Amino acid sequence: MSSKTAYRSTPLFDGALVCDLPDKFADVRYDMHLPCATGGRASIAQLAIQALSPTAQPRSLPPTPNKQVPLLTRPGDSKLRQVPDNQEVYIDKDGFTSIIFDITERVGPAGSDLEGDGRALTTHLEELVGDDVDTVKVWNTTETQFTRLSGNIPAYTLIATQTPRSETRESQRAAAPDFTALILTLVRLEKESTDILITINVPHIKGEYDEDEIDLALGKQGELIGDAVEYAAKIWESFEVRDWNLFSQV
Repeated sequence: MSSKTAYRSTPLFDGALVCDLPDKFADVRYDMHLPCATGGRASIAQLAIQALSPTAQPRSLPPTPNKQVPLLTRPGDSKLRQVPDNQEVYIDKDGFTSIIFDITERVGPAGSDLEGDGRALTTHLEELVGDDVDTVKVWNTTETQFTRLSGNIPAYTLIATQTPRSETRESQRAAAPDFTALILTLVRLEKESTDILITINVPHIKGEYDEDEIDLALGKQGELIGDAVEYAAKIWESFEVRDWNLFSQV
């Protein structure tokens, strides 16, 4: 895992949220200086991000000056995918990893406990992977502490892997990863009727990683997952809400 990653404070949802992200990650809506914007890397990045499009009910967010103009209409805007108003997507300019922030309707009954929140985390995971849920294996789940959020706000993180079916890999040829690691963090805001999902999506492409370094059953994560865990820890440390009106209904 790299210990020399440079980070920058990054405003999300027009500054209502903020956290530190790796400096080499770019907002897919606006930064077309992405090596993966063309060719085979584009196909891989597009597949990886589209595989994590939540079907959970998105929150309706208040209009802001930046959100009132249609997305993806200016020269240089992203050609990878459209990004809905309740989502922010950042992708590694030097690789395939992406970090996705989603604001969705809170799932589950009122109140918070380990069992209920665990079901909510499972629900969100199933909605992320859709019909491919049977190809997903969860390796661990832990409670998560956000340094700049109240200790009364529950949060949880799981690490999982999703392996494409053999027929999928065949049909998509080189674009399909051997597997994709997911680091999914759920923040539960009961008063705001909101769940925040932070997903770090790490495709492992044959030839782009050392297969001998990875054995999650033995705790061997390999470099790419190790880096993603570092990114997640930095987000937990730096993430804060600066404008709670973000979660108000229009």
